[in-house]
Amino acid sequence: MSFDLSPLWISLKTSLLATFITFFIGIAAAYWMLGYGGKGKSLIEGIFVAPLILPPTVVGFLLLLLFGKNGPVGKLMEPLGFSIVFTWYGAAIAATVVAFPLMYKTALGAFEQIDSNLLRVARTLGAKESTIFWRISLPLAVPGILAATTLAFARALGEFGATLMLAGNIPGQTQTIPMAIYFAVEGGAIEEAWFWALTIMGISLFGIIAVNYWQETRGKRKEVGEAGKQETKRENNILSHLSNYHSPGSELFVDIEKQLSGFSLKVSFSADKQPLGLLGGSGAGKSMILRCIAGIEAPSSGRIVLNGRVLFDSRQGINLPPRDRRIGFLVQNYALFPHMTVGQNIAFGLPKGLSPTAIRQLVETQLIAVQLEGYSQRYPHQLSGGQQQRVALARALASQPEVLLLDEPFSALDSHLRSQLEQQMVGTLANYEGVTLFVTHNMEEAYRICPNLLVLEKGKAVHYGTKYDIFEHPATVAVAQLTGCKNFSSAVAATTSGQVQASDWGCTLSVIEPIPDALSNIGIRAHQIIITDEPNQQNTFPCWLVRTSETPHRMTLFLKLHHPSINNNDYHVQAEVFKEKWATLKDQPMPWYVRLDPLRLILMQ
Repeated sequence: MSFDLSPLWISLKTSLLATFITFFIGIAAAYWMLGYGGKGKSLIEGIFVAPLILPPTVVGFLLLLLFGKNGPVGKLMEPLGFSIVFTWYGAAIAATVVAFPLMYKTALGAFEQIDSNLLRVARTLGAKESTIFWRISLPLAVPGILAATTLAFARALGEFGATLMLAGNIPGQTQTIPMAIYFAVEGGAIEEAWFWALTIMGISLFGIIAVNYWQETRGKRKEVGEAGKQETKRENNILSHLSNYHSPGSELFVDIEKQLSGFSLKVSFSADKQPLGLLGGSGAGKSMILRCIAGIEAPSSGRIVLNGRVLFDSRQGINLPPRDRRIGFLVQNYALFPHMTVGQNIAFGLPKGLSPTAIRQLVETQLIAVQLEGYSQRYPHQLSGGQQQRVALARALASQPEVLLLDEPFSALDSHLRSQLEQQMVGTLANYEGVTLFVTHNMEEAYRICPNLLVLEKGKAVHYGTKYDIFEHPATVAVAQLTGCKNFSSAVAATTSGQVQASDWGCTLSVIEPIPDALSNIGIRAHQIIITDEPNQQNTFPCWLVRTSETPHRMTLFLKLHHPSINNNDYHVQAEVFKEKWATLKDQPMPWYVRLDPLRLILMQ
C-alpha cells in the first residue's frame, strides 16, 4: 500500500521551524521573566501561557483574526502580495504559538533551579550579565532547555485545531500528520490513519527517549584523564601570588539602613586590615550586611566607601554594580560552578587578556596555596566539603579583591575538618592585606579568627570593639549571651560603695569594676565560678547541687544558692568543672560553697 508522504514532510518542516523560533523566543522570555519584577508580571505570565490552556480552535480563531485578510497583520502584508492564511507558513505560526508555552515554562523552571548564590558570586568576581548568562545560567540550564525543546517539538508536531483554523487542510500544502489522521478516519481509511498515528508516535517517542538517554549518560561520561599531559613550564614573575595582594591603608566604611522583614537593619562601622567578625544570632542581619557591601542587595539609604572609592551613596545616587566593586565573596555553600573544573572556577574572575600560560600558572599557584596542587581538572562534585571550601577561597582571592567577605565558611563542615581549615584560614588571612569581614554565630570561632568584633542583634550594632573588650566587658545581656555567658541576675547598686544587690540570686556582691549608672544586670561565666572549701571568703555562699550535664571533658553543675532546691529547674547558676575536679567533688556532702570572684563579675546596662 502506498501513501502520499507529503504530510510527513509538511509536519517536519513546520514543526522544526516552530521549534527553532520557540527555542530562541522561549529562552529569552524565560530569562527575562526570571529577573523581571515590574508591574503586570502576572498579566504577562498569563499571556505567555494562555495558548497552553485555551482550546486550540480558539487560538486558531484569534490567529485568523490577526493574520486574516481583514486583520492588522494581514492588511500590512496585502500590498506585498503575501498571505499567511492557508499556507504552510500559517501552519508553522500556529505550531509556534501553541508550542511556545511549553518551551517558556520548562526553560523558566530550568533557570529557577539554578542556585542564586552562583549568580551572586559570579557578579562579585567581575562578570557582566551577558557573561553570567552564557557561562553560568545557560550551561546549567541545558538539560532543562533540551527537555523543553523536545516537548515544544512534540507539541508542534501534534498541533491540529489552530493549524486547521489558520492554514486549513490542503493536501500537499498544509495537510500535516494530525490532519491526515483525522481525515483518514473520517473517510474510513483506517490503515492510513494507523500508519500516520504510528509515525507521529514514533517520532515523538524517539525524541523523548533520546533526550532521556542523553541526560542519563551525561553524568556518567568519563572525564579526560591527566595521564601523559606535559605540564607547561611556568612563566616566572608573570603574576605574583594574588593572596598577597598589597593595599596599604585598606579601609572600609559602612553606614547603611535597610528595611527587612520584621526589623530594620541599621549599622555603622569601619574595618581595616585586621579581620572584623560580625557576630550575632540567626536573623540578626549579618549576611545582609555582606550582600549590601558586595552590591547584591541595595541598602535603603546610607553610604559604603572602600579605600576612598564610593561603592554606594543614596544621596548621590551611586550604586556600583557587583562586578566593579572588587569584592571577594565566600558564601556558606561555596557556590562553585558545578559545570566547570576547579581550574576554570579559579580562573573565572581573572582579568581579561592573560595568556593561557599565565592563567595556568596563577591557578596552580592558588591551588598550592590552599594545598590542592594537581586538582585543577577535577569537578566540584569530586571534592570533599573541605576541598570545596578551599577552592572557593582560592577563587575569591584570585580576583585580587580589596575586601574579602566570608559568610559562615565553616558552617557545613564537621568539627575536626572545621578546626583544620580554620587554622589554614588564619594563615591565609595573615598574608592578605585587604579588608576581611567574617560572619559567624559561633563566638569561639569569632574569638580565634578576628581581633575585632561587631555584635549584632535584630539589625542593630549592640557592641563594637576588640574581642578582649567584648568578652571581658559585654555591654548588654544579649552581648554576654552571644559570648557564652550563662549566669545572669537583675542587679541594682547597693547602698554600700562597691557592692551590688543580685536580686535573682538573693545576695549582695562586692565588685571591682566601676558600677554604671544604668546598671541592670550582673553576670558571671560558668567556667569562672569557683567551688571552694573556704566558706569565709568574699562573695562565697553555700550551695546545693540540683542536677548535672555531661560533655566529653567537662561537667556542668546546676547549683542552688543558700538552700536546697525544690525541683530540677530550681537553680541559680551553672558552673563548669573539668571531670578530674568532678571526681573529687561529687562525693562531698552538701552544702558545698561557691565563690563568685569580684574580678570575674560582669556589670551590664
